[in-house]
Amino acid sequence: MTSSSLSPTDTFNQGLDFVSYLNKVKTLADEGKNTGPIQTPELLEFSRLNIYRMERVMKSVSLNPEFRTRLANLSGKYQWLVITEGWCGDASQIVPILSLIADAAPNISLRMVLRDEHTDLMDQYLTNGSRSIPKLIVIDEETGNEIGQWGPRPIPAQEIMIESKKHPEITHDEVVKQLQLWYSRDKGRNIEEELIRLVESWEKKIA
Repeated sequence: MTSSSLSPTDTFNQGLDFVSYLNKVKTLADEGKNTGPIQTPELLEFSRLNIYRMERVMKSVSLNPEFRTRLANLSGKYQWLVITEGWCGDASQIVPILSLIADAAPNISLRMVLRDEHTDLMDQYLTNGSRSIPKLIVIDEETGNEIGQWGPRPIPAQEIMIESKKHPEITHDEVVKQLQLWYSRDKGRNIEEELIRLVESWEKKIA
């Protein structure tokens, strides 16, 4: 059995914590490489830019106190498995916030796996037929059952992407700039609000 055919729970046990994931992206960038089988100068440049973005998010974003309290009071124990890649601009803004959330929640363990190393898993979590990332899969640690998922973007960011597809004159680079500007202004607040609602629904599932 290859790693790509493992269940979410088994895959979680092979995943990287955030620091290890960031260090992997950094090490590859130092070697002139990006994550994934496709190696291009553009993906390498995105990876190097994303290292800066991830480090900036970790330093500049702080969780809402109300959200921290909710996280501290979780009754269930959860494994959060994130499918990502080092060159993904959305992941560079979202994965560090998921790490901050896990750090603030004693009952959440977080691991990252690379999309293109786990395509069988990724293909179970497509967005409109696309392997869009990052994707969060939530597992009940006690039973090993999946109880929820989230991603690839907060709803307002996803709406920017959907709206852009209606306007073919808007280039990919312009869409990326719009998204990154939105992330910089939002500072993780929409991710918090969406996950608060989801955490409450997940708690009911295992109550």
